[in-house]
Amino acid sequence: MGRAHEVRAASMAKTAAVKSKLNAKYGTLIYMAAKSGIPDPDVNLNLKRAIDKAKREQVSADVIKRAIDKAKGGSVESYESVRYEGFGPNNSMFIVECMTDNTNRTYTEIRTAFSRCGFKLGVDGSVIHMFENKAVFGYEGLGDEETLEMLVMNDCDVDDIVLDDGLTIVTAPSTEYAKIRDCLLEAMPNLNFLEDHITWIPQLYANFTEEKDIEHLERFKNMLDEIDDVQDLYHNVKLPETEEE
Repeated sequence: MGRAHEVRAASMAKTAAVKSKLNAKYGTLIYMAAKSGIPDPDVNLNLKRAIDKAKREQVSADVIKRAIDKAKGGSVESYESVRYEGFGPNNSMFIVECMTDNTNRTYTEIRTAFSRCGFKLGVDGSVIHMFENKAVFGYEGLGDEETLEMLVMNDCDVDDIVLDDGLTIVTAPSTEYAKIRDCLLEAMPNLNFLEDHITWIPQLYANFTEEKDIEHLERFKNMLDEIDDVQDLYHNVKLPETEEE
């Protein structure tokens, strides 16, 4: 399946969050987007995109409304994006992206998760250079050739466009995200994105075959799921076929 399969694998590398974690994640994202401009999705495109993503994850309308109302109410809460990088066995590498109002607390919790699972927390830049930051879109209803022609005509920089099981997957530099998304929606306003995000795609993969390594990875994911500040986990681990299916 080639590149399309790798893109999907990278997307699936994100930590699987429970409902409460999703609510916390998107509540913070929507709040920050609303605070960064006018708290109205009709005029604030960043807010509109955050809301669209939340809806695709089935975040309730009540959670979305509370986050916007919180921003309208003049809350003084301040969040910042922080990223942690680390290593595991067999040349495995991890990127943990967080949104926090207390960096000391978040650092301690992330460091503990790495340590208890037998992984090692690295310094800034120790892992990130082995990943590519890409915009990924996946949708049905607009073919790969149509997509290519349209994006080329609109001077969009694209890495790859493939058709896989009826799904058109576009991979591009992360800096092209907004331009490509706007172009696709202009061509087909009702286009339903099955994938629509910026992700970290590893340049090299690490194979986990030992049961203890697989167990440590699952424990690591579970520990991160319990940390509210964690937004996303990316890694370069490939599990045995029976584990992926």
